Amino acid sequence: MEGVITMANGMKRTAASPNASPSKRTNFVGISPMKELTNVKTPTDRPFRVSIEGNIGAGKSTLIKYFQGMDGLETYAEPLEWWRNVDGHNLLELMYTDIHEWLKVFQSYVQFTRLKVQTTPPKSSSTRVQMFERSIQNNRFCFMEQASRDGYLHPADYSVLDQWFKWIQANVDISLDLIVYLRSTPKVVYERVKARRRPEELGLSLEYLEGLHESHEQWLMTDDERINTIPVLVLDADQTLDDIVKQYKVNEHKILGYERKGTQPVIKEEKERIKRTLNL
Repeated sequence: MEGVITMANGMKRTAASPNASPSKRTNFVGISPMKELTNVKTPTDRPFRVSIEGNIGAGKSTLIKYFQGMDGLETYAEPLEWWRNVDGHNLLELMYTDIHEWLKVFQSYVQFTRLKVQTTPPKSSSTRVQMFERSIQNNRFCFMEQASRDGYLHPADYSVLDQWFKWIQANVDISLDLIVYLRSTPKVVYERVKARRRPEELGLSLEYLEGLHESHEQWLMTDDERINTIPVLVLDADQTLDDIVKQYKVNEHKILGYERKGTQPVIKEEKERIKRTLNL
């Protein structure tokens, strides 16, 4: 399977994106594919679903924390603790220590846990948005493809995982309404990963992060709807934390799905003013 990507519709293409959009320059920020959020048809029986994607160290957990606690929003961090303790076994550490031996088991468990998270029913009837740190689609079209391309995943293992994903896609609602892509350069995230010094990440190389970056680019930075039909909001994750937070604020109405409905969020101060006016 090296150099080949199986797309969402079952077709195959080469790893290099056939129709990469020329507008996707390195500092591109905006929606890609060029598809308005107002065209998104979220099923009425579930909240708006948004997935936060990006390389290791791009700032996904920071974005999740920024939105955490907002009215009508439920956030789901990456299930690291599940991966670190499978009946006492730290699969994340085992995978980083010996990727050839443990990647196939890790990929299988990641697919299972992401399915479990992404199909979690909302905790409240007032929940309007569910926000996930990465998605099952990311595991299939990014991490799995890179593992196959780099020779870490045997073609037979790839085929089994692919068959599982196809069955899930056909029988379970794993659909997303928006992907937020924290787009970064490998050297920047490499320095961040070294600085935060998570035990399992100490052996990560710049080369691995470069490959992962390319996998994200091939998956998300294309206007070819055979590869991805989910609108992607691209943010510049190479900026300082203060500048990145400004991007969150500017794009908040998109990230929370308000643009899809053509409405705007009601700020807390306005809610209080209305209550006072109505003597509630």
